[in-house]
Amino acid sequence: MAEPAGRRMEAVRRHLLPAPSPPPPVLRPNPLSSPAAVEPSPVIIGGMVLDIHAKPSVPPHPGTTVPGMVKYVSGGVARNIAECMTKLGTRPFMISVIGNDMAGDFLLKFWKSAGLCTEGILQVHDVATPVVSNVFDGSGELIAGVASVGAVENFLIPNWIYGFRVHISNAPLLMLDANLSTESLKAACKMAYESGVPVLFEPVSMVKSLRIAPIAEYVTCTSPNEIELVAMANALSPSVKYEFHKIEERNDKAESVEYMFEMLSPPMFFLLEKGIKLLIVTLGSNGVFICCKEHTNFIIDQRKCKQTPFSAQLLEKLDGCLSSNSPVDLCGENSSRTCVFHLPAISASVISLTGAGDCLVAGVLSALCGGMDIIRSVAVGVAIAKASVESEANIPDDISAASVADDAKRVLLSTKLLWCK
Repeated sequence: MAEPAGRRMEAVRRHLLPAPSPPPPVLRPNPLSSPAAVEPSPVIIGGMVLDIHAKPSVPPHPGTTVPGMVKYVSGGVARNIAECMTKLGTRPFMISVIGNDMAGDFLLKFWKSAGLCTEGILQVHDVATPVVSNVFDGSGELIAGVASVGAVENFLIPNWIYGFRVHISNAPLLMLDANLSTESLKAACKMAYESGVPVLFEPVSMVKSLRIAPIAEYVTCTSPNEIELVAMANALSPSVKYEFHKIEERNDKAESVEYMFEMLSPPMFFLLEKGIKLLIVTLGSNGVFICCKEHTNFIIDQRKCKQTPFSAQLLEKLDGCLSSNSPVDLCGENSSRTCVFHLPAISASVISLTGAGDCLVAGVLSALCGGMDIIRSVAVGVAIAKASVESEANIPDDISAASVADDAKRVLLSTKLLWCK
């Protein structure tokens, strides 16, 4: 009797206790994740945001609602830049975070419908997707806005970014927006630095532009407006404090540009001294300043650049097109003079100014990845920004290479060299 009872007890024991775990598998490198297997493409890290745009049809009044139009728009600085680059034929790799909610599903659905890679987009449960609510006036100028983007800082962390080290090391360039935490900015910058990948820092806002301070030594290029430029210089300068006083819009554009150069050249030159190689300073309706050393070459490894049909058309149309007022070879190796160029804005029928700065940066990066030099790339960026302000969406639906080339040519023919010493 003891033997059958023992067998029954053993059967019960096997039923109740979990089966022994199998031996752990032998981990081997995934051949698809080796640097040689990843197609070189620009890497964009930062926010994906649902923008809620409200535009009243009559002047708004405090304490009550007014009729108007409210709509959802896919937004976020990094997301906008990545989408615009895609429409220009350059397919970047996006690293971001969203929540598992209505806003996150909206953003992800749009991304998938555009045929874009979602591998780098982390979707987190019980987290609110970044949302920005903006109210505009009748001319498209922002009246007020509220941003809730904590998910980017709290969940787009170094560990997630490290998982895409191969993509970063193989990229022609890395773009970071200032919504990232300091730890994540440092982690991404160091990975890029170790592989010789140039880094563009997008300041996002005056407050967030200060996040350049701990990573300035790794930043190759930055794209601030006037206020962000001064804020970044002050964040890196404990003793000297720079200032910028806006003036009223003047009919004489040359006078406005001269005043802005006088006010902004000290912080621009200071940031170059801190090691940043290229400044693209946006001036609104007054255009753009390019400030750099004469021998600056943004993308070091041209083998990572890939010409697309869009960039090929632009190269063909813009070949040899440069004003005689800017006879400086930025790729020359025999000089270390500091140069400042002014590229004018193009007159446009403004519908909305939201997204224009992001489109300018996207145009610059896409053109650089397509093999263009710095000045032509910024001219392309100005032309894309013009298309943006003439569109309701953050990113224009249709971007014509022919119209961009025509507008960029107009910019190049009016480009002026303001300083070279």
